[in-house]
Amino acid sequence: MKLVYAIVRKEDGNAVIEDLTQHGFSVTKMSTSGGFLRSGNTTLIVGTQDELVSQAIEVIKESCGEHKKIVYNGGPIAGVDGAYMNYPVTVDVGGATIFVLNVDHFEKI
Repeated sequence: MKLVYAIVRKEDGNAVIEDLTQHGFSVTKMSTSGGFLRSGNTTLIVGTQDELVSQAIEVIKESCGEHKKIVYNGGPIAGVDGAYMNYPVTVDVGGATIFVLNVDHFEKI
């Protein structure tokens, strides 16, 4: 048995949960936050048989593809004390960070 942790964007969380459930996976959702963009994430926990891990990962990949987002990175204006100019920077967001762990013991009560 394996435990799959998938960290996805908060905006993608419900779609991923729905798709995983439709494919017969049980999912637990936790609200988390990331460090780089300081935005909300959803961490999903899926317990599954070893042979179904690749299917779970495929469902997650199909549900939350990567895309670009424009963020503004402020920088000081030369020669003007305390003034800042916002510069648009394009970053990749979306996708998922996935961890797969071995489960030594499982009980459903």
